[in-house]
Amino acid sequence: MKTQYYTATSLDGFLATEEDSLDWLFPLGDINSSSYPGFISEVGALAMGSSTYEWIVRNAEQVAKETGSPWPYDKPAWVFSSRKLPVIDGADIHFSTGDVRQAHEEMKVAAKDKNIWIVGGGDLAGQFYDAGLLDELIIQVGSATLAKGKPLFPRRVLSPTLSLISVQKMGVGMAELRYKVNNNG
Repeated sequence: MKTQYYTATSLDGFLATEEDSLDWLFPLGDINSSSYPGFISEVGALAMGSSTYEWIVRNAEQVAKETGSPWPYDKPAWVFSSRKLPVIDGADIHFSTGDVRQAHEEMKVAAKDKNIWIVGGGDLAGQFYDAGLLDELIIQVGSATLAKGKPLFPRRVLSPTLSLISVQKMGVGMAELRYKVNNNG
């Protein structure tokens, strides 16, 4: 079982625009020709921050058109927020506040022998890193720059903490980098 931060970023290190838009990402490739189908088959539980969750809620119609449902996951998800957020009908969602360690224990039980996916955002992934709970970063880097926005991983991480495991070209607009997190905790 691994806790993995799997995400996409612009070439200059942003997940989304300042307005939480992901529109820059979609023209760069097809998710079904990426590592995502294999990756998600190994996931047993998810964690996401409130901005990521709210993006799904705001874009429920588009998500439903692409996935068949306004909630695209059939796995339990933990949403980290200090605010009360709307609930998506039919979704197995657990709202969590505070330290990620307690929720991580619950996620491990729910995931059974599968992996835990930190969906986003970057600060939430950083909290798992700070707690010594992050095992791997899988970053798809897109051939776009945003100049400003939501940062990929707002933490200082100096070598040799991350070990590059692999690099894979994904079409003409993306590359996937996989890093193992060393010296966890």
